[in-house]
Amino acid sequence: MQHDSTEARLERHLRHHIAGARPGARLPSTRSLVAEFAVSPLTVQRVVQRLAQSGVVETRPGSGTFVAAPRTLARADFSWQTTSLGPARNSSTAVGTAISTISPDVIAMHSAYPAEDLLPLRLVRSAFARAARGRATIDRPPVAGLGDLRAWFANEVTGVAGAGASGVSADDVIVVPGSQSALTSIFRALAQPGDAIVMESPTYWGAIAAAHQAGLVIVPIARGARAPEAQALDDALASSGARLFYAQPHFANPTGTLWSPAESRAILEVARARNAFVIDDDWAHDFGIDADARPLLLDDTDGHVVYLRSLTKSVSSAMRIGAVIARGPALARIQVDRTVTDLYVSGTLQAAAVDILTDPGWRTHVVRLRQNLRERRDSLAGLVVAELGADALTFLPKGGLNLWLRFDDRVDVRALVARALASGLAVAPGHDWFPTEPPGAFVRLNFSGPRPDRFEEAVGILSRALANA
Repeated sequence: MQHDSTEARLERHLRHHIAGARPGARLPSTRSLVAEFAVSPLTVQRVVQRLAQSGVVETRPGSGTFVAAPRTLARADFSWQTTSLGPARNSSTAVGTAISTISPDVIAMHSAYPAEDLLPLRLVRSAFARAARGRATIDRPPVAGLGDLRAWFANEVTGVAGAGASGVSADDVIVVPGSQSALTSIFRALAQPGDAIVMESPTYWGAIAAAHQAGLVIVPIARGARAPEAQALDDALASSGARLFYAQPHFANPTGTLWSPAESRAILEVARARNAFVIDDDWAHDFGIDADARPLLLDDTDGHVVYLRSLTKSVSSAMRIGAVIARGPALARIQVDRTVTDLYVSGTLQAAAVDILTDPGWRTHVVRLRQNLRERRDSLAGLVVAELGADALTFLPKGGLNLWLRFDDRVDVRALVARALASGLAVAPGHDWFPTEPPGAFVRLNFSGPRPDRFEEAVGILSRALANA
C-alpha cells in the first residue's frame, strides 16, 4: 500500500510540474526522482509511461523526458462521402438498444442474453477444450455445415411430439453463424431490393434492420396477444405483392406472445394460397415455460416455411451457431448467399456445438433452464403488478425471456428510459421493435439477465422514473 501511495504521489507531483511548465521543458531525471521519492527506477518508468500514453510528455531516447506540446484536434473533411455514398439503407438507429453496452453497476434489463448462471458452463468449457484438441481446428468444414450438426437440427424438428409429414432431413439444413446474419441472407436470397416484406408489429428489431439492409420495404401488420389475423396477412400480401412474411410464432421478441395451433394453420393456408414464404424465427425454442414451441415446418410439405433457429442464447453468447431449414430452390439460393458471405462456419464452433448438444447433460440443462426462467418471470411479473399496476403488464408470457409493459400513452418513453438509466436501470424502449410508429408507450423488461435479488430495486427505479414521466 505504501508503494502504491508513493507512486501516486510521484505522478501527482509530475503532473503539477508539467502543468506549470512550457512545452519542451525537460522533466527531472529518473535518478533525481528515485532519490527524492525513494522509489525504484521501474516505478519511475511506469509513471512516465502513463504520462506519455496520456499525451502530456514525450520521451526522447538518450535525451530525457520533455513536456509535450498541446495536441491539436485534426479536423478532416469527410463531407465528400455524403454525396459519394448516397442514401443509407439503415438509419443511424438501426442497432437496437438491446445490444448496447452498459456499466456493470447498472441493472441490465435491456438486453436479452441470459445470465451466466442460466448457461451450461461446464458443458461449454469441456466441449471447447475437446474441440480445440481435434481436427476441427485445422480442417475446413463443409459449406453447409458438419453432417452431425445438421442432423441434430433436423431431428430436433421432426422429433417434436405430433410431428407432421414435412420430410425434413439433414440435407435441408444450413449451419449459420447465428440467426442475425442468416436473416440477412434469407431476405437477400428470396427477395429483390425494392420488394415488400410483411412483418408483425411489433417484432424483432434485428429483423427490421436486416430487411432495410436488404433494401426491402416493410409492410407491418398488427400483433397483440395473439397471432396476426389471417385476413390481415392475406390483405397485406395481396396489396403489396410481398412474397415474404417474417414472423415469430413462439414467444415472440419482444411481447412473448404465442400462436395457437389454429392460428398457425390459418397463416399457413394464406401462405399456400398466395405462393408466399413464412420465415419462422424460432429464436426461443429452448425457452418454453408453460408451453413448447411447435415449428410451422411440421405442417408444411411444399416448402412455404423457412425455419430459423439459434443456439446463442441457450448455450452461450460465444456459441454463434444457428441453422436455416428450407426446401427446394429457396434452399439453394440461401446456400449461395451464405457461401458468398462467409464461405463456411468455424469448424471448431460446430464441433463444440455437436459435443454440447449430444451430451446427456444438455437435456438436463434445458429442463433446469425452464424452471429457472419460470421463477424469474413470476417474480418480476409480481413486482410489476404490485408496484406499477396490473394494467402495466400486457400479459404473462408462456415462454421467452421478456415482459412487455405498456404505460399511459402520454408517457414519453425515451425520457422514461433515460431517467431509469441515470438511476441505474437499463430498459429497452418499445419503439425499437416497431417497423413504423408505435401505437402506445411500451417498454421491454428482460428477466433472464439481471440477478433476481435486484428485481425489486429495478421495479422501484422504474416506478420512480415513471412518476416523473
